Amino acid sequence: MDHDLPRPLEALLVEQTVDAVIYADAEGVIRLWNAAAAAMLGFSAEQAVGASLDLIVPERLRPAHWNGWRAAIASGRTRLGGKPTLTKALHRDGGTRYVEMSFSLVKDAGGRVIGSVAIARDVTERQMQARSAGAAS
Repeated sequence: MDHDLPRPLEALLVEQTVDAVIYADAEGVIRLWNAAAAAMLGFSAEQAVGASLDLIVPERLRPAHWNGWRAAIASGRTRLGGKPTLTKALHRDGGTRYVEMSFSLVKDAGGRVIGSVAIARDVTERQMQARSAGAAS
């Protein structure tokens, strides 16, 4: 990376935010993967960009994921309207992480859906503490 070239503010914000930012095109191919996504899920940007979202969607969740994906792309609306949801994501180590994600559709200037962006954070520790507290009572 040439540090002498100015970077657009938008690129700096995405790269440096503490939450994972993952953008996939309308076919579900990852096109943007920031450093927080790499740290959270273990895949480098080089490994993730160009891969299907199946890279991080657990196998048992894939049918529901792709049904929801197709419905959102076709309708131009997400089921949750941007509200965060708790789900699981695959880590490069083969394990899963609990992640809280919010999704937004990305539309071009003509209003056509061109993809989706997810903002996510790892909440595995919080979930495990809640489960432990529930099991203890």
